[in-house]
Amino acid sequence: MNIGIFANLAKPAAAATLGDLARTARERGIRLVACDPETARLAPGARLTTPARFGKSVEAVLSLGGDGTVLQTVRAIHGARAAILGINLGNLGFLTSVPDTQAIPALLAIADGAFRTTEYPLIEARLLRGPRRRRIATACALNDIVMGWGTSPRATMIEIDVDRQPVASFVCDGLIVATPVGSTGHALSAGGPILHRETPALVIEPICPHTLSNRPVVLPNDRLITVRVADRRKKLLLSVDGQSHGWLEHGDRLEIRKASSGVRFIHLPGYSWFKLLSQKLHWRGSSADPK
Repeated sequence: MNIGIFANLAKPAAAATLGDLARTARERGIRLVACDPETARLAPGARLTTPARFGKSVEAVLSLGGDGTVLQTVRAIHGARAAILGINLGNLGFLTSVPDTQAIPALLAIADGAFRTTEYPLIEARLLRGPRRRRIATACALNDIVMGWGTSPRATMIEIDVDRQPVASFVCDGLIVATPVGSTGHALSAGGPILHRETPALVIEPICPHTLSNRPVVLPNDRLITVRVADRRKKLLLSVDGQSHGWLEHGDRLEIRKASSGVRFIHLPGYSWFKLLSQKLHWRGSSADPK
């Protein structure tokens, strides 16, 4: 079995964890594959391949780091069917459900087929400009698509359509469109709801809107969301899973829809999304029985 390794080498535990994985892989006849020379060096015996071939050359990928590393891994497999398991070498690690102390048992479980996979949809952003709707940028997100920050501290006006129907306009600092996977990230900090990861939905969450009646909106994930910047005085930065993808200017259209493909994640025996909520976000209800 070919298992990919994708690591954040800046993490203090990365080198030792890669060495342990390589040692176990040699003993069990498991082939590790890396797309980065330094990762391959730290995992003696791992085969080095090109980034373009990485996703299609493995059946599974161990992503060693934090949530940002997992999002990089999603981009690194380029839409291939390889399933991802996050090994947490950081702090919060909501997408990395396995601690580094369990990296070896996780490798062996994957090699033995003792796991299940769940596919989560991606969302696609298309930035269109001008009367001919020239495409400026296209990118996919597992977590969220955010427009905000911008070139000045003042608020801006954002208009939202759903399936070509006008829905709302907000004077605000920006806007988040999040998947269920991303609902526990930036959108949660902005006051959005927590969605179960398998809910076929999207969250629209304005950032600091100038209104007392704002509530996040949850939509079916097969809807087309169109966003426009209605303020000529300010550009907004477009961020897709934390990566900058240019600026939204007055008159631009940002179209957000469910992507044609998703990404598969590995869940080991004993995995529980609710347990993860409790451990990572301390979501566990009341601390004591009501009196």
